[in-house]
Amino acid sequence: METCTDNVLYRRLDAVMDQYGRSPDSLIQVLHQAPELFGYLPDEVQRFVARGLKLPISKVYGVVTFYSFFTTVPKGKHTIMVCLGTACYVKGAERILQRLKKELDVDLGQTTRDHLFTLTAARCVGACGLAPVAMIGDDVYGKLTPDKMVKTLKKYR
Repeated sequence: METCTDNVLYRRLDAVMDQYGRSPDSLIQVLHQAPELFGYLPDEVQRFVARGLKLPISKVYGVVTFYSFFTTVPKGKHTIMVCLGTACYVKGAERILQRLKKELDVDLGQTTRDHLFTLTAARCVGACGLAPVAMIGDDVYGKLTPDKMVKTLKKYR
């Protein structure tokens, strides 16, 4: 059976911890590097970081679950973020979200079976004048309807 230290990705993460002097204060910096290697932060990666930085696993898990940019489940190639802020909600964001859930066969926070899309929501993306708004990666799409949103997905398939 392969151990963590036999795996090239774990060796790279070990080198990242070395780069920061294995200081417990470098936890967030190390955690930022881990998804670049593994795609997300599964339990075994969190335990590896905890051991490497001599921290309790509860501390690592607390940081991972506190910050929204960390994830403990694999993400798709493209993240779809539907704005549910007041302006977007009033102009139909909930209908867009429901259509996406049906079209992609996922719920919020889930990734499609083909690992192409992860569906998320935000309280506001700061584009109220374009409401309703959704983002796919860094691309912003405004004045959406459920049908326009589904057509937009085709660009990313």
